[in-house]
Amino acid sequence: MAQRLALQRLLSLPSRGPLASQSRAFGTSACRRSTFNVQDGSDFQDRVLNSSKPVVVDFHAQWCGPCKILGPRLEKMVAKQEGKVLMAKVDIDDHTDLAIEYEVSAVPTVLAMKNGDVVDKFVGIKDEDQLEAFLKKLIGA
Repeated sequence: MAQRLALQRLLSLPSRGPLASQSRAFGTSACRRSTFNVQDGSDFQDRVLNSSKPVVVDFHAQWCGPCKILGPRLEKMVAKQEGKVLMAKVDIDDHTDLAIEYEVSAVPTVLAMKNGDVVDKFVGIKDEDQLEAFLKKLIGA
């Protein structure tokens, strides 16, 4: 009952000037620009295999607890590289064919790809220092 009253009060408040009804544009963070979800095999081909930049491929699953820890940590580390490397996220339940093709037998599995080839790989959670070393090795820094 208290929630309903609070909602009614909120809905009855007057708008706050002419900008209240306009939508607000939000900027895209560096993390979002360098990280993307793979849509299908063709998307993987275009954005990962044909990429001029090195790509970290995160094979994960929604039900995977360790994936939920590693994913944001890896995204943060990729964003710190300021565009020198991209990150592709591949849900193994949606893209079983890619998981099989790249011999993913456990999640999270992370591949480092350069010029369409796998150059490094790890399975499981890594701390930030290990991720930084993994990325620096990939980009050659």
